[in-house]
Amino acid sequence: MALALEWAAKGMYITAPNPRVGCVIVRDGEVIGAGHTQPAGQAHAEIQALRDAAARGNDVRGATAYVTLEPCSHYGRTPPCSKALVEAGLGRVVAAMGDPNPLVAGRGMAQLEAAGIATASGLLADAAYELNIGFFSRMRHGRPWVRLKTAASLDGMTALENGESQWITGPEARQDGHAWRARANVILTGIGTVKADDPQLTVRGVEGARQPRRVIVDSRFEIGMDARILQGDPCWIVAAVPDPEKAAQLRAAGHEVILLPNAHGKVDLPALMLELGRREINEVHVEAGSKLNASLVREGCVDELLVYLAPSLIGSGQGMFALPPLKRLADKVALRFHAVTQVGADLRILARLNKNHTED
Repeated sequence: MALALEWAAKGMYITAPNPRVGCVIVRDGEVIGAGHTQPAGQAHAEIQALRDAAARGNDVRGATAYVTLEPCSHYGRTPPCSKALVEAGLGRVVAAMGDPNPLVAGRGMAQLEAAGIATASGLLADAAYELNIGFFSRMRHGRPWVRLKTAASLDGMTALENGESQWITGPEARQDGHAWRARANVILTGIGTVKADDPQLTVRGVEGARQPRRVIVDSRFEIGMDARILQGDPCWIVAAVPDPEKAAQLRAAGHEVILLPNAHGKVDLPALMLELGRREINEVHVEAGSKLNASLVREGCVDELLVYLAPSLIGSGQGMFALPPLKRLADKVALRFHAVTQVGADLRILARLNKNHTED
C-alpha cells in the first residue's frame, strides 16, 4: 500500500477533479503491475495497473490489487473500475479507504465481494486521506479544502509598514510555496493584493504542474484591465456590487464574472466556497492580504494555515490577519499544529482550525 501511495502521488497535479489514486498489483510478493489515475476522462489507477501488467506479460488472475481508494462502481467519465477488476479475475482487492463519493460509498467493494473477490480496507488510511483531503471535503461537505498561505517574520509581520515584502522568506520556502500552489485547483486572492503587488499568481518551477484557476475577490470591480493577473489564463472575478460595463469588459477579455453579494455589500465568502465546490474544485490555495485573510477565517472558510516563518524580526509592520481585538482570550481562533518542517532557513507550519470540519 505504501508503494500504491507513492504511485498516487505521481498524479498530484493532474487528476482533479478526480482523486489522486494509485494501484499496484502483487503476486507472491512481487509487483506485476502499477499505475496512477490520469487526467479526468482518462484511465483510473486500476486500469493503468492492469494495462501495465498486460504490457509486462503478467497474468493478474488470482493476484492482489492494492489501491489507495475504493474502486469506483459507476459510469462517469470512464467505466467502473470495479467491473474491470472483476473481469480481470483478481483474487483480492485491498483499499486504503472507502470512496466518499455518494455514487460509490461502499458499492465498489460490494460489487467485488459479490463476484467472489476477497476485500479489505483501512490500510494506511490516514496517508490516503491526506493525499485527497480536498476531494473528501468536497464529497462530504460540498466545498473544497481551503489552505491559506502566508509568509512572515518571526514576530508575525508579512511586510514593512511601507508595504515592502520581497523577500521575507528564502528561495527554498518560496519554491516550496509554488509546489503547494500547484497541488491546488484554485489560487484565490483579493483586490487589495492585486492593487498592491500586481501579482501573476502562477505556478513556476514545478515539473508537470498545470496552472490552477485564479479567483479574485473584488466586491466593487476595482481591478484594472491591465493587471498582470488578467494577462494569462482566464480568471474568475467574484464581485458583490453590479457594474455591467466593467463586467462586460472582463467577459470580453475571456474572464468569468460571478456575483455573490452578502447583506453588507461584500462577497459572500461561504457562498463562494459552495460555488467552488459545485464547480468541482477540491483544493483552494489562498494568497491574500490581512483583510481578506481575516474575513475568510472569521466566516469559517479556512481549514488549514500554511505559514512560512523567517528567522528575522521586523518590528512594526503589516500583520497576517486583520482580526479585531478580543475582549476575552477564550474567543481566540483555536488551531492545532499538523506539521512543522524546516525549509531552507525558514519554518513551514501547517496548522488546522479546530472550529472547522477537518478529518471526519
